This record gives sequence, structure tokens and C-alpha cells, in this order.
Amino acid sequence: MFKAKIFVSSIKNLLSHPQFEHQQWRGIVKVRLKWVKNRSLDHVIDTDTDLKAACLLKDAIKRSPTGFLTAKSFADWQKLLGLTVPVLRFLRRYPTLFEEFPHVRYANLPCFRLTGTALLLDSQEQSIHQAHENDTIERLSKVLMMMRSRTAPLQSLHSLKWDLGLPDNFEKVLIPKYPDHFSFVKAPTGVSALRLKQWREEFAVSALEKSNDGQEMGDEYRQFKRGQTTLAFPMNFPRGYGAQKKVRAWMEEFQKLPYISPYEDSRHVDPNSELMEKRAVGVLHEFLSLTIHKKTKRNYLRSLREELNIPHKFTRLFTRYPGIFYLSLKCKTTTVALKEGYRRGKLVNPHPLVRLRHKFYHVMRTGLLYRSKGANLIPREDVLLKDMENRMEDKEEEGDDDDDEDEEYEEIETGDEYDEETSDVED
Repeated sequence: MFKAKIFVSSIKNLLSHPQFEHQQWRGIVKVRLKWVKNRSLDHVIDTDTDLKAACLLKDAIKRSPTGFLTAKSFADWQKLLGLTVPVLRFLRRYPTLFEEFPHVRYANLPCFRLTGTALLLDSQEQSIHQAHENDTIERLSKVLMMMRSRTAPLQSLHSLKWDLGLPDNFEKVLIPKYPDHFSFVKAPTGVSALRLKQWREEFAVSALEKSNDGQEMGDEYRQFKRGQTTLAFPMNFPRGYGAQKKVRAWMEEFQKLPYISPYEDSRHVDPNSELMEKRAVGVLHEFLSLTIHKKTKRNYLRSLREELNIPHKFTRLFTRYPGIFYLSLKCKTTTVALKEGYRRGKLVNPHPLVRLRHKFYHVMRTGLLYRSKGANLIPREDVLLKDMENRMEDKEEEGDDDDDEDEEYEEIETGDEYDEETSDVED
């Protein structure tokens, strides 16, 4: 980390170098690329949509004073949860998690409570939140450090709590424990917001800087003078892209531009320059690196666009740099993923909370087998979880043989005409 901090200081010195003005205007070749479909990432997004909905419903039932939810209470939640089927039908799919029973007073009103398996998984989730609380505080602090005012609306953070690995009701169960770190304020727009009280210099190191921590700074400066930079973004192009001469030339010119940390003041950079575009790519790269699934929805980023100081039409950055990002249109919403975070359709370094969510998903899938057999035939919690762990181990072994190439060309060009204003169905 010490070397990474030295790198930030070196970049600040480079920005005042006479060559810097030229570096902002390299004149990178404008390349119009075709959107390429990634089947494995689309599958991840598809399955995570149902998983997220089930986890949010689990949290809602747990928060309920009665310990259950009626069908009437969640009748209009379908769009909010991003589901393509009514919530009632969704809950009935997974009897291993949600137990249906009639209301005491209204026999025709279905009600749902958590099964013993769901409660056990929730208990494991709370243990993970407690064990990794310092990591959560660092991740939340870094998100706020990227904001111009070190402030983010609570509504935006609530939308991101699944992606950032924040506990349910984090503003009540987590934030009050750290009064020296955070405070609740009113944003200029009048909405409630969370503010980082003090700058945390020890956190001001990006994921890209950490990955290059072993590089010698002297070599970095010499490479910069030759028009190169040590901090190159990892790129994984779809098959055939990297061999194209125009794409290769664009990639080389882009990587030669200096890297500006997302935690660094960028007001001195020309907003219309190529350097500012690379800075915006760096901000999006860091934000996605902070998410535990290495992906999030475009709308969530849009709500923080001004605070992050990224362009109004920032979606074109995802389609312009397909070696870094993948833009998915699955599940009637727009999701962006960090490609380096995945290999063969699986997270490279999954967070413990992600591993638990995988357990949750396998219990869900098991429920599909028992939904028509009756609740009495569902295995006990210990048997169900043991069977699920065995299935997960078998799947991981099978996954090692998966084909690493799963992207295929689609005849869709990306460019300035991309409909940035298209709104997602959810949110």
C-alpha cells in the first residue's frame, strides 16, 4: 500500500509536467464497436435477479412485526423486485425458503413466513456481517470518498446495499456504531444522506493501484516519459476483437494516458479531454471493484453520476471499452459488470457473503423440486444444507472444465447514438 500511495503522489507531480497538456489530447482513434453477447455473464445476471429478490423478501419477512407477510402486502412489489412473475407465484416456487399458511382471520388470504432453513441461512449471514464489519466500513467509506462532497443519498445507498454487501437496515444497525466515521445530513436537494466525516487517507488506494503495488516507481516514471504507463487496465476482449488493428491501436493509445486515481481531485482536468474519459473509466472500474458481485445496475450509477463526476452519457463508456466492462440487457434492465472480476462465468475472488448467497440460491433451486410434493416431504434443515453443499462442490469441479470463451458477436454497433435515456424497468 505504501508504494501505491507513492504512485498517487507521482501522478500528481506528472500532472504538472509540461508534457501533461499534450497527454490530455492524444487524439485517440475513435472506434465504433459491435456489442458482443456474453452468455455466461448474462446467465449470472439472470440467476442473481431471482436470488436478490428472494433475499430481499427474506429480509422483509424478518423485519415484519408479525414475522410473516400477507399476499396483499406485497401485491405491488413485482416491479420493485425486478421480477417477471407476480410475487405470490415467485414465493410459491420456493417452499424450502418460504412457508405458506392461511391467515388466522381471513382463510383465503395467503401468508408466508420463513422456513427453518431460511432462518438458519439468515443467522449465518448475520455472522458474516459481524466478522467482516471492518471490511464493510472500508468499502462504504471508499464509496463516499469518491463523491465530490463525500456524501451520498440514503436512497441511493439502499438501492446499492445488495451490491455493496451492506446489512439490511444498515443505517440503524451499522452506521450508529461508527459516529466518528459517518453522520446523517440533509443534501442540498432536501433528501436524507450519509456523509463521511473525515478523509481516510489509508483507504485512498484504488483496486487498480493495489494490483500494481509491486511495480517500481522509477520504472513507472520512465515508462510515462516514453508514452507508456504501468497502471494499465486489465482487458479481456471478445474473441477476434484483440486481433483487429484499429482496436489494438485504440487500446494502446488509451493505456498510454496517465491514470488518475478516483480518489484524487480531478477539477484540473479538461472535462472534454481524453484524459477525463480515462479518469471516468477509472471511477467506474473502482466502483464496480467495490461491489461484492463486481456488477451493478446502470440506474444505480446514474443516481450518483454528478457526485462521481462522470459524463451525463456515461453508458457509452461501457460499450466503448468492452475489454473492461460488459453491458447486459437481461431481465428487462441494464446491468454493467467488471469483466476482470469473472472467469468462466464465476467470480474470481468471491466475498464470504457471496458464497453464502450461493448456498441460498441452491436451497431455492431445491425448492423447485418439492413445490408440488407438499411441505411434509421437504428434508430437514441439516439434511437440506448438507445436500446443497455437496451439490455446490460437484458443480465447482465441473466448472473447472468449462469453456473460457463464451462471447459471441451480435450485429449491434455502439456509438454516440446509444439511447442513454432509456430507463430500466426496475427502479
